[in-house]
Amino acid sequence: MSTLRNCKEISELVSMEHIYKTFNKGSVNQVVLFTDFNLSIDKGEFVSVVGSNGSGKTTMLNILSGFTDIDSGRITLDQRDIGKMKEYQRAKYIGRVFQDPSTGTCPALTILENMALADNKNKPFGLTRGVNKKRIDEYRTQLERLKLGLEDKINLQVGSLSGGQRQALALLISTMTPIDLLILDEHTAALDPRSSETVMELTQQLVSKKNLTTLMVTHNLKYAVQYGERLIMMHKGDCVVDVKGEEKKHLEVNDLLKVFNEISIECGN
Repeated sequence: MSTLRNCKEISELVSMEHIYKTFNKGSVNQVVLFTDFNLSIDKGEFVSVVGSNGSGKTTMLNILSGFTDIDSGRITLDQRDIGKMKEYQRAKYIGRVFQDPSTGTCPALTILENMALADNKNKPFGLTRGVNKKRIDEYRTQLERLKLGLEDKINLQVGSLSGGQRQALALLISTMTPIDLLILDEHTAALDPRSSETVMELTQQLVSKKNLTTLMVTHNLKYAVQYGERLIMMHKGDCVVDVKGEEKKHLEVNDLLKVFNEISIECGN
């Protein structure tokens, strides 16, 4: 039994155990979202998460990243208890790309300066140059992989880039330093269809190349079905669908729509 338990601990990267979360407790606006919520994610697993508004998707991400506190429960990341860590402390282990392309980068700084900031993540700061000129060629090489021509615009202010370019850059810099978990918070929702496809292709390339454990929340059912080895559907703070492996491979958008419709009828909508 101990051998089995040790194997489970080695494969499991994220664990949320007995999570309870109530918003506006004691007020007329009280909302009980999570009641004994549990979720585990294995190392290297790419998990797509879908669900209607208010299902708990984003709150789950906020709890993992430290933006939202829990009432009770336990959160571990690579067997490290992170439940009491502040958001900035968890950022050492977690990379996050948000829905708004302007959130993950500094618009007033150049592409080069943004990449240098990301490159210095978790390193001590001193009275030295913020940009290491010896790293510029490596930055250009990484930008070339995006196939967006950004390697030729390395001295351009990020604020002048398109939404798709900024989101691709945000995705790149969030994974420049070693991380345990990549969180994608509807990272294509604000993009046009063509940019969305580009960013999703880049996402798959980066996740595969770096073998990143990834948790992606999306409203795009096609992407949820197409990407990742596991799919979770949330409803009222619980996982109502959890499929992986062969079952996930054979999943279709219509299968998800059917469950959404059943939930809608059950809720009287």
